[in-house]
Amino acid sequence: MHFVNLFHDGAARAAVSDGDHYRLLPAADGLSAELGERIARGEDLARTAETARTAGERVPAATARFAPLLTRPGKVICLGLNYFDHAKEGGRDKPTYPWFFLRAASSLLAHGEPAPLPTVSTQYDYEAELAVVIGQRGKRVPRERALDLVLGYSCFNDLSVRDYQKKTPQWTIGKNFDASGAFGPALVLAGDLPPGGRDLRIQCRVNGQVMQDANTSSMIFDVAETIEILTGCMTLEPGDVIVMGTPAGVGFARQPPVWLKDGDRVEVEIEGVGCLSNPVVPGG
Repeated sequence: MHFVNLFHDGAARAAVSDGDHYRLLPAADGLSAELGERIARGEDLARTAETARTAGERVPAATARFAPLLTRPGKVICLGLNYFDHAKEGGRDKPTYPWFFLRAASSLLAHGEPAPLPTVSTQYDYEAELAVVIGQRGKRVPRERALDLVLGYSCFNDLSVRDYQKKTPQWTIGKNFDASGAFGPALVLAGDLPPGGRDLRIQCRVNGQVMQDANTSSMIFDVAETIEILTGCMTLEPGDVIVMGTPAGVGFARQPPVWLKDGDRVEVEIEGVGCLSNPVVPGG
């Protein structure tokens, strides 16, 4: 099943794909209808979707306006240098422990929405990534049970302001400009994909030109190992997100560098998961 978050009647509303339409998921009185809130309170999305497909309000896919897949996730934990070829192109050795950093909810951007160029930099870069949405609470979870925590997967574009990223060794500032983390368009339930989201082709295209082309099986730390490592340190909760790192081919490593510019369209496509697309526009 493919779930989305749509702007409808002034608010984010969860919906399920139904051919050339989406069906809005019904919401109980007094409870948020937004996808992330439903996940956080433990709603059975598959069961709700069955009701929606017979009684939910229809929204044509052609006119749907998306919200970020989860508008206010509890934690967005990102991995850097999680494909060896990407570490190598940046002059790094293969990590022996994941390079973790966090993204704020204010940095998230919806599918189809304009990605604003930063006004303080010309070094705006793309990064195609697999996003993991957590559906169960877990602490100190061994690798063999780690995938039980995963609700599903989505696409993520970790748009990065490279000169700001390099101002400090912690990366945070260059990864948290407003509307710089494109997320969506859909949540695909884990049971509809290979375990751990492995063996999926992942691409980034800029104006139709393929810039990154890899396979998720090339991740250094796979989803299960990453969850084991994280839950050894912190509790993962429903609605948390893990963004699994990007393969080689990013703009800063090219000669000459390729920076995103006004009028570009950047796409992240992951096999079986979907295609996340955003136009690049001047910053405000």
